[in-house]
Amino acid sequence: MLTDHLAQISAVAIMSISAQLMPITQTHVISSHEFSLEKRYEVKSVSDVFKDNILLNLAYLRGIISTKDIKWDEVEKPFHYEFKLEPNKTFAFHDDLLDEYKDKVVKTTKAHFNSQEGFKTDGYLFGDGVCHLASLLYWVAKDAGLDAKAPTNHDFMAIPEIDKQYGVSIYSNPQSKGSNSQQNLYITNNKGKPVTFKFDYGQDKLKVSITETQ
Repeated sequence: MLTDHLAQISAVAIMSISAQLMPITQTHVISSHEFSLEKRYEVKSVSDVFKDNILLNLAYLRGIISTKDIKWDEVEKPFHYEFKLEPNKTFAFHDDLLDEYKDKVVKTTKAHFNSQEGFKTDGYLFGDGVCHLASLLYWVAKDAGLDAKAPTNHDFMAIPEIDKQYGVSIYSNPQSKGSNSQQNLYITNNKGKPVTFKFDYGQDKLKVSITETQ
C-alpha cells in the first residue's frame, strides 16, 4: 500500500514538473475590424441581398453547405469560425488564380458567387455583396502586415464602413477560367509563424481578426 501511494505521489510530481517546463503557447490579435451586415446599402431590400450573399459566401468558406443542400436557417445563424495560414502560404478569395500564386494557395472561399450556388441578385448581378467581405478581409490583412494583393479596386462604388483604399472587386466565372484572376484577393502569410483568421458573426455584426502565435 505504501509503495503504491509513493508511486502515485511521484507520478503527480512528475506531471507537475513537466507542466512547468512545457512552453505556454500564447496568441495575440494583430489586427481586427468589423462592419454591420444591416448597413451594406442604403436601400434595405438591396442591403438584405448583400447580407445574404456575404453569409452564404462564409457558409461555403466554413464548409457547412453544398450547392445541393443550402439551408438558410443554418447560413444565418451566429457563428465563430477560424482557419490557420502557415508561413509562405496564400489564401485566395476564389480559385481563378494569377500564375504567381498557383503553387501557394491552400485556401479559398470555395464559391463562385452565381445562381447555381444559391447566391442572390438585387437585379444587377448575382453575388452582390461578396466584394464587401473581400474588402473587410483585405483591410484586416493589410493592418496585420501580411502580403495582401487586390489587383482590381472597387473604386466604381463606395463600400460602407470601409475606406476606398481597401475596396476589392471580386468576380468569378468557372466557364471562363483564367479570365477573372485579376478580380480576386490574395493574402500571403509573410511572417515566420502561422497566423489564424477568425470570423465572428452575431447581432448583425461581422468581425474578422488575425492572431499570431507568440
